[in-house]
Amino acid sequence: MDLKQIEYIIKIADEKSITRAAEKLFLTQSALNQQLLRLEKELGVQLFKRTKSDWSPTPAGEIYLEGARESLHIKRKTYNRISDQANAKKGYLSIGFTPGRGIEMFTNVYPQFHNLYPDMIIEPNELSVLKQQALIAQGGLDIGFMTLCDNQKTKDIYITLFQEEIILAIPKAHPLSTDAAPKGESLAVMDLARLKYEPFVLMYKESTIRRMIDGIFRHSGFVPSVLFETSSNATILSMISANLCCGVVPWHYVKDQPEGIACFSLPSRPVWDVTASYGKYAYLSTPAKTFIRLAKEFWTS
Repeated sequence: MDLKQIEYIIKIADEKSITRAAEKLFLTQSALNQQLLRLEKELGVQLFKRTKSDWSPTPAGEIYLEGARESLHIKRKTYNRISDQANAKKGYLSIGFTPGRGIEMFTNVYPQFHNLYPDMIIEPNELSVLKQQALIAQGGLDIGFMTLCDNQKTKDIYITLFQEEIILAIPKAHPLSTDAAPKGESLAVMDLARLKYEPFVLMYKESTIRRMIDGIFRHSGFVPSVLFETSSNATILSMISANLCCGVVPWHYVKDQPEGIACFSLPSRPVWDVTASYGKYAYLSTPAKTFIRLAKEFWTS
């Protein structure tokens, strides 16, 4: 297998479009199409079903892609092991992180990492947890930083950086906010059932935290009135501070006690894991271990 050609075919599959794949690869569409046609002629089969809106792999294409991803995974693992053995401070590292807290972590950690490994090429990827997990399983991502519960973990490796409490947040203007602890003290505890008639803004159903939040409401004995769903914790906090709703959010987003919001612990003190994940059969290089260490220091300092 030609490794460069493999990368081209994987990119077409990932983008589901030869046009978008060509743009990402900085190739002309014609040049990329010629590479694909040459490979299909060599194999004697079509690798993709072509439509204007979607290029999906054929059964033969799925087989090719499985082997292709394994080949790239072996190449990356081999190069990383050799680089570590030679104590070389150069190479390539793809990092995944979730929107919101992830980009904050990356922008703080990357300058420190670059000082230690100025010749390392870093590819940042802002992705949902599910997309990170899929890429890690395929060997397309070296490390993924994600937040999730134990029952949402795959068979890959997860390093718990710390456990984070899930917090109840209500408007400062709400009558119950007077029960909140003074700033700087441990949070007071509030039974969620006291807010059963209030509207809530929640994370969207496909998010890893939503299943956990739904369980918290079930345990409290009611189904919340959901004003709307969002993919952003910042949006939830903005709505709460505007006195429009209540919310349930990770501690990270309220640790500085934002204006207009009163925060409470829940009686069960629910927590989830902030983790670094990598492939079950992957080799975690020294630079990768360093990046994980710096990320943990950022989040726990």
